[in-house]
Amino acid sequence: MDTVDLKESPEYELKFVDRNLEINEDEVASKLEENLVVTYKYYEIALNDEELEKVNTIEDAEEIVNHIKEENNENDLDLTILEKYTQNEEEVNTQDVEVAKAEIQTKVTEVIEKQEEQERIDAMPDINGIKLATAPITGRITSRYGVSSSIRSSRHTGLDIAATKGTPIKVVSDGTVTFAKYNGSYGNLVKVDHGNGVETWYAHTSKMYVKVGEQVKAGDVIAAVGSTGNSTGPHLHFEIRINGEHVNPQLYLYK
Repeated sequence: MDTVDLKESPEYELKFVDRNLEINEDEVASKLEENLVVTYKYYEIALNDEELEKVNTIEDAEEIVNHIKEENNENDLDLTILEKYTQNEEEVNTQDVEVAKAEIQTKVTEVIEKQEEQERIDAMPDINGIKLATAPITGRITSRYGVSSSIRSSRHTGLDIAATKGTPIKVVSDGTVTFAKYNGSYGNLVKVDHGNGVETWYAHTSKMYVKVGEQVKAGDVIAAVGSTGNSTGPHLHFEIRINGEHVNPQLYLYK
């Protein structure tokens, strides 16, 4: 609904006018327009206090909000309707109901996806502020951290996960490759520095796809499962080190 207001209160003066006097209607209308202010009312639909769309009536706004909530009933959406006024017609820029529904649903979907991604990140294991986004491989654990074995001279410093030779090995978090070559009992070994004193090792690989100094992103394939070095069959020996000291990977992954 639009309203019309007077800029200022008019002054009245009583005059007698000759009934035969011609009146210039255009001039009268022009004088009226000079003293009138048009105020436009519209309804703004917002999500988390961010404006999404504008519509003409409260009925249109309520229809849109109810539709969006029904379409996304598993998500708690903070959709609000705000009554707005302006004297600038260009600010109104309202949308047709169906167009507004489509536009708002697109924006709502983006917000939900961002929320879900943030929830996924928040749920990731955290080591000294470093998020572990993925496990390096899926497989059967054949030797756990800290166990003794006849094939090694000290207790196990990592976790052995059996998998088929050639299985892609993914880096668990963003980082920089600091080592990528054959290293005695570890066989082909890749080390990645993730910052904050956190380092991961990937041993016994059949192939290494990265080189020293290379920047890697969580989930990048850096090597392939193999049986190089001191190994009795294809598997990944996976280590997590914090400030140079190895820790049990199952505190963070493969729980």
